[in-house]
Amino acid sequence: VQLQASGGGLVQAGGSLRLSCVASRSKFSIDTMAWYRQAPEKERELVASITRRGSTNYADSVKGRFTISRLNARNTVDLQMNTLKPEDTAVYYCKADYHWGSSSPTYSWGQGTLVTVSS
Repeated sequence: VQLQASGGGLVQAGGSLRLSCVASRSKFSIDTMAWYRQAPEKERELVASITRRGSTNYADSVKGRFTISRLNARNTVDLQMNTLKPEDTAVYYCKADYHWGSSSPTYSWGQGTLVTVSS
């Protein structure tokens, strides 16, 4: 499964951005989809995830500001980011867990999209 992310850019603090990620169509069944981010000199961290049934999970730092959503029919996952803060500046990566039949699950990463929030 290949993932293509888009939507990053430069925004002022308090602004909004929407990230999108589309997974290539394949024989695999996509399970949980998620967004991670990695700021300079920091480890990659989970921002938000969403299961195929729509259950969501958010990092405490983004709760109430970010919303993750997905369209199973289109293999897409979006991240609506509101009230952005300079500390949200990072490269954002989408991730998809998937499997085929009874095979062991595996995952893929998107290429990353840079979000820069100016103060």
